[in-house]
Parts: sequence; C-alpha cells; structure tokens
Amino acid sequence: MVKIYVVYNHGQYNHLIHRMLRDLDVETRLVQNDTDAKDLMDVDGLVLGGGPSIEKAGNSFIYLDELDVPVLGICLGLHIIAKHFGGEVKTGDVGGYAEVEIQLLKDDELFSGFPESFTVWASHADEVKRMPENFIHLAQSKICRFEAIRHPDRPVYGVQWHPEVYHSQYGEELYRNFIEICKK
Repeated sequence: MVKIYVVYNHGQYNHLIHRMLRDLDVETRLVQNDTDAKDLMDVDGLVLGGGPSIEKAGNSFIYLDELDVPVLGICLGLHIIAKHFGGEVKTGDVGGYAEVEIQLLKDDELFSGFPESFTVWASHADEVKRMPENFIHLAQSKICRFEAIRHPDRPVYGVQWHPEVYHSQYGEELYRNFIEICKK
C-alpha cells in the first residue's frame, strides 16, 4: 500500500486531505510540520497542506530538500514550494475563498483525464506572483496567473486551490493521479 503523509500547516482543510487519501486506500497520517525529516524517510509521497501563513510552515522547506519523494502543495503548500525554489509570494488581488474557473495550460500526469477548464474552491489571500525559474506553468485563472506549477525535474507540484473540498471539481481525480505518481 502506498504511504502518503499530510503535513499539517495549521490549515482548516488539512483533515479533509487526510480523509480523502484514507478513503482512497492510502496509508496516511496527518503529521505536525515540526516533525523531523528523518522520521518521514519511509513515505512514498508528501502533501504540504494549507495554512495561515508561510511563517508558520515549520520544517516544510526542509522536507523539499531532504525527502526524495513526490510532493503536492495545496494552497500554502504551493507558496512554500514557490518560495523555496526562488519564486515570489504576495497578497492576492482578490482575497478570500471563492469559486474559481481553472484553465489548464499543459498536459501533465497530475491532471490526467481532466477537461481543459473546471471549477474549484480557492483562497487567493496570498498567491504566487512570480514562478520559480524553469518551473512549468500548468494552470491559471482569470484572477490568478499561477494556479498550478510543477518543478522541471522532480515530481513536485503545487496548486492554489483545495481539491479536497466538495466544491472543487475533479478533486478526487487529482488525488488519485498524485497517488499514481507516488507509486512510480
């Protein structure tokens, strides 16, 4: 059984990510973001959960350096990935939670089976304003240029929205696709 842990960055939806993975027959745990990286060496994948601010990301930046596993960043998790690899995160122009239409820009295994556009639930209080150099731009919306990005050489992904919530279309499919990436 594939083992994917969810890093708890104090976000209100982290428990839903954990439940989604559990319901998809993944061995999963919700782990505090101050967990030592050496205690996570046996995982097949990691989800960097959402949270209130990048300043409260704990060891999330360390995990990106010390763990050689697929990573999926959700909202704050995307910001952690972007900032860690040289991008820029700032206050969004729109703000709080709302329904957003996503436009896919490139084919990628994370979005296998997705239509070109779909609707999600997202917060844009903070967002990626400059993507890290050489990262792959996967998706955008009318209110946010960098809705999804990917590392150029590693299976490290970030999405601005919350695929685990009921209002996001194709959320379960996104997690299923990430599970398949973790099985490789």
